[in-house]
Amino acid sequence: MCGLAGIVDWNNGTAPDAARAGVAGMCDRLAHRGPDDAGLWSDGIAILGHRRLSIIDLAGGQQPMHNAAGTTHVVVFNGEIYNHLDLRRELAAEGAIFQTQCDTEILLHLYDAHGSAMLDKLEGMFAFALVDTRRNRVLLARDRLGQKPLVYFCSGGGLAFASELKALRHAPGFPDAINPQALHDYFTFHYVPSPQTIYAGVSKLPPAHYLEWELGATTPSPKPYWELPDATDQ
Repeated sequence: MCGLAGIVDWNNGTAPDAARAGVAGMCDRLAHRGPDDAGLWSDGIAILGHRRLSIIDLAGGQQPMHNAAGTTHVVVFNGEIYNHLDLRRELAAEGAIFQTQCDTEILLHLYDAHGSAMLDKLEGMFAFALVDTRRNRVLLARDRLGQKPLVYFCSGGGLAFASELKALRHAPGFPDAINPQALHDYFTFHYVPSPQTIYAGVSKLPPAHYLEWELGATTPSPKPYWELPDATDQ
């Protein structure tokens, strides 16, 4: 288990000190998810933070992780890619050069090769955020069954996200108001159905969905990349 957090503020063109402090605060609240390591990255427009529980490539899997060029893509990842060895062989055959043995690096090379269609190739439990600084784009994604959490909100032309609600509350502009429908659903069903959260204006990224945020975009809408096949009579 790891924890991730981030703020993207492309419409305003800068990531102020308050946003950087907000991501650092979010990561502090996620320390229980990743006690082994912590990292923070910023390019002045986007900020990514990570708390790591080290499992694969203990020495080389630090996050946020850059692509081989060091500047184009940056990713923070929570989970495990079950087929990462098969994907590594496939990507290496196509010319990818790996710097680590960590499954996190698979995401960077898959994005290089396939963009958001990379999600069709992933088998595992995961939530991740990948910033493409060349295209001014961030990709958020969650595994097919929603084993790994990811929540987000949009405010003032920016996007903030984290692994847990209690962490996301440290983001500047957090809409700290209760969602009446979610409260009703909680007392009715004993949980809050996706994509709602208990806070108005804050959403869960649904299982098997991704969200792309680009420079100048309006509020993004999650898109499905997989659906549970219909049962058929035998």
